[in-house]
Amino acid sequence: MTEGTSHPVEALSGTQEDVYDNLRDEANIEPDPVHTGEVTKETQIIAIYGKGGIGKSFTLANLSYNLAQQGKKVLLIGCDPKSDTTSLLFGGRSCPTIIETSAAKKAAGEDVSISDVCFKRDGVFAMELGGPEVGRGCGGRGIIHGFELLEKLGFHEWDFDYVLLDFLGDVVCGGFGLPIARDMCQKVIVVGSNDLQSLYVANNVCSAVEYFRKLGGNVGVAGMLVNKDDGTGEAHAFAKAVNIPVLAAIPQDEDIRRKSASYQIVGDPSDRWGPMFSGLADNMMSAPPRQPTPLDQEGLLGLFSSEETGADYILEPALPEDMCDPSIISKPSLEVVYDNL
Repeated sequence: MTEGTSHPVEALSGTQEDVYDNLRDEANIEPDPVHTGEVTKETQIIAIYGKGGIGKSFTLANLSYNLAQQGKKVLLIGCDPKSDTTSLLFGGRSCPTIIETSAAKKAAGEDVSISDVCFKRDGVFAMELGGPEVGRGCGGRGIIHGFELLEKLGFHEWDFDYVLLDFLGDVVCGGFGLPIARDMCQKVIVVGSNDLQSLYVANNVCSAVEYFRKLGGNVGVAGMLVNKDDGTGEAHAFAKAVNIPVLAAIPQDEDIRRKSASYQIVGDPSDRWGPMFSGLADNMMSAPPRQPTPLDQEGLLGLFSSEETGADYILEPALPEDMCDPSIISKPSLEVVYDNL
């Protein structure tokens, strides 16, 4: 940095400093206590977790549609800041999120109503919690705020058979881990494929469930959905290793990919793939919540060939001389040495 140039932090305006202070304060806010009143209906609340892009939204849109066609009353809640859970259900259209609607209504001095944030199609009710714009707030806190608003709208009195929550599995802290940490659902389903990254995320979710079960929590893992199954078997091996069942395997099929890309529902019982989603629905309904036995890193890598993962690589420690120019390491000493007189 040249002489006379101020440090970037020192150059912040008062407004920027206020933004940083607000973000820190927001991150430190604890969620309201979980509702503990009398349960008025035996509703199954199920949280689906998985790596971003693994197909949670595709699965839930079709699963919720299939359940509704079976006569079940279903509420689908998107809890991913991307807000894409309901896009397939509504033909590619984005519905207003709870976060953005709440902010707009608050600015106008108005209250949020159900009709502002909840929409329906063929018996499926759906909404998106949403999240803040990049760099403008905490996504986890946005999830917490969304559920607080749902409680004010009467969430615990609503009359549904199933409430399905679509959660980003890459992050299981803060608001993203709320259903597991606070017993807000009865069970979790993990979505994965035959690739290391999606199974790493699924294993993290299993670890979170195991941790909170040891603390007295009641949420368990009902099972795993294998999406884009190419038959190589790693996801099935993972499910067996962590002691959870495979509820369904959706094949890697061009017909599914094409229909999903054009926002077509394939979970309709009359569709070619309808029976597959009916089977998933049956398994999901009957599967009990289990305490998984998550793998360590070596166990996870062991599911794959070492040629694919580099699992046979030996860690080589770095040395001080690796970190900078040799001339810096071998600087001549400035110590003055006196001969013995």
